[in-house]
Amino acid sequence: MNGKKAYGLFQEDASLTYYVDKTDILNELVPILEQKKNRTDKTGSDKGKSLKYICITRPRRFGKTVMANMIASYLGKSVDSSKEFDRLKVSQYEWYRKHLNQHNVIRISFNEMPRNCESFRQYITRIEDGLLTDLGKAYPEAEIEKDDAVWDALTKIYEYCDSEKFIFILDEWDFIYHQKFVSQEERDAFTKFLSVLLKDQPYVEMVYMTGILPISKYSSGSELNMFFEFSMATMEKYSEYFGFTDEEVDALYQRYIRLEDKPKVSRDDLRLWYNGYQTMSGRRLYNPRSVVGALEYNQIGSYWTTSGPYDEIYYYVKNDTANMREDIALMMSGTPVPAKVQEYASVSMDLKTKDEIFSAMVVYGFLSYLNGCVSIPNNELMDKFAEMMLLSAG
Repeated sequence: MNGKKAYGLFQEDASLTYYVDKTDILNELVPILEQKKNRTDKTGSDKGKSLKYICITRPRRFGKTVMANMIASYLGKSVDSSKEFDRLKVSQYEWYRKHLNQHNVIRISFNEMPRNCESFRQYITRIEDGLLTDLGKAYPEAEIEKDDAVWDALTKIYEYCDSEKFIFILDEWDFIYHQKFVSQEERDAFTKFLSVLLKDQPYVEMVYMTGILPISKYSSGSELNMFFEFSMATMEKYSEYFGFTDEEVDALYQRYIRLEDKPKVSRDDLRLWYNGYQTMSGRRLYNPRSVVGALEYNQIGSYWTTSGPYDEIYYYVKNDTANMREDIALMMSGTPVPAKVQEYASVSMDLKTKDEIFSAMVVYGFLSYLNGCVSIPNNELMDKFAEMMLLSAG
């Protein structure tokens, strides 16, 4: 709670040569914190409070963690972050000073595990114990005990400490579902943990959660139905904050031309290699990691990571599951392929139909989806598919 780690990481990101200022997203989030008070005090807009449970899903390397660190750094009480934010877009909003470092933020990176972690119990105990320690130090008057459940400790703080509330910034929320040492029963227990911690709790001011796969994949009942999910393929809101727009890449390229003595990357190179991801509205976005890599190292190439879902996608190509190689060949020739994308599909070696497999490829960022068709976004991914087709043929 109110830790310094997020700010330290945000400082590093903001100091990068090719950093893109995405702090305008705070103009979407701050009203969530303000509108209830406005209505109670009969000030400001007459608009009621917005929904405070937000889950944003994107492929890997699309800036989810960078954004989570930035939001926690602006809102959290950990340190005075004005030195960084005073020079960014958010400083132009009238509410900027009012909310800067004024909130209790609980920031959890669910992809961090204890040393030699071999069980779900070790994993979840680390999270619970860490929170109880932080809360006990910050609110000694709440008399939190070591055997308290986290939600009980937070409720004590709300009851005995002037109705204190907390903003939860939860990154990579679905990480544990992909770990081999976790059983299905334990996955269900983790879903229940999140539900009891967050749902219908008076101490929750807002929850901002990120992951790769949608909540519906892991929560078939009502446990996490308080969240509204925003994915790249089905929801337009928040789209411009994950991935780079044409205008942002234009600005980065001008910076690159000024700084690089012998530029070897053209603007068209960036468009062909890293553009092509589709939002719900049809807007095209660039892979941010790859654009930054190409400009920083003055070389076009593949900066896409090849671990994790890549291996599982290759499994389907190699086995020609649902006779999909023919469709991949069509996409490699530039022809979009019709597909019914269902974002709850996951890559788990048990997908049977072509639509399920293509759905997983969209979720993980291997394909883009628009107007009922899937396609290969750009040259970087074209290289990956060519590699997979060649290996599977061998």
